[in-house]
Amino acid sequence: MSEEKKNEEIIQDEEVESTVEETTVEETIEEEISTEEKFASLDEEYKIMMESKVKDAQDKAQEAEDKFIRTHADFENIKKRLEREKYQAIDFASEKFAKDLLAPIDALQMALISANGDFEATQVVDKLKEGIELTVKAFNSAFEKHNITEVEYEEFDPELHNAVMKVDDEKIESGQIVTIMQKGYKFKDRLLREAMVSVAN
Repeated sequence: MSEEKKNEEIIQDEEVESTVEETTVEETIEEEISTEEKFASLDEEYKIMMESKVKDAQDKAQEAEDKFIRTHADFENIKKRLEREKYQAIDFASEKFAKDLLAPIDALQMALISANGDFEATQVVDKLKEGIELTVKAFNSAFEKHNITEVEYEEFDPELHNAVMKVDDEKIESGQIVTIMQKGYKFKDRLLREAMVSVAN
């Protein structure tokens, strides 16, 4: 083969290689551009997704804050109402008891009216006695309604009874109650007034 032909072939090979290299470089550049575009597209999608999540989180936080504010306001209103009702209950705690005491007062007034009538002395005494009995009955009824009871007198109890005097009585054991001089009363389990009693020596 002549040298000229060899040179021509070498030049052709170099041209082919150069064309192949140019094509490969162009493809590589195109691939890089395509990859960058894909990444840019992914970045944009990610950014949109993250913005959406942030917006959802902000919306939920706002909703939770609104609920908290409403709940707190409701709680404050209930608290104020209960406070008001508590003070009203304290102010009017004795109202029912006061109403129930009106009946004994009415009985006493009726007894006084009866006593002022034109009756003989014995009739006046009977009318007064009847009025007093009605009054005591009305008081006892009011007391029962409000859990006010008499203290027990079966045995002497220094927490319930006040021994104001000692009496010699052979029929009763020493330390036992002989006479009730003033009745004692309890409100539920609390002592209102101890009973005044005399006890055996």
